[in-house]
Amino acid sequence: MVTMTAPTPDAYGHTVSPDTGALVVDRRSGKVGVVMGHVGPYVQLRPPRGGLEWDVSPEDVRPPTPTEELSAKVAVANRRWGR
Repeated sequence: MVTMTAPTPDAYGHTVSPDTGALVVDRRSGKVGVVMGHVGPYVQLRPPRGGLEWDVSPEDVRPPTPTEELSAKVAVANRRWGR
């Protein structure tokens, strides 16, 4: 699992989308997700433990706090061990 830096504006002031595989938080829902790709203007996120993807605009994602990142990593590890 990868952490990301905050989305930053490019030279033209447009928000740059996070890289595929980055761990981010959807500001609208507070859910943590892994960036699976980009479709049109949206970033596609999936829960770290797997599940359905959802779309969010790049402006609505932020880097996870250390607590959110650790929680996501623990959830993934627990899934590997069948918990």
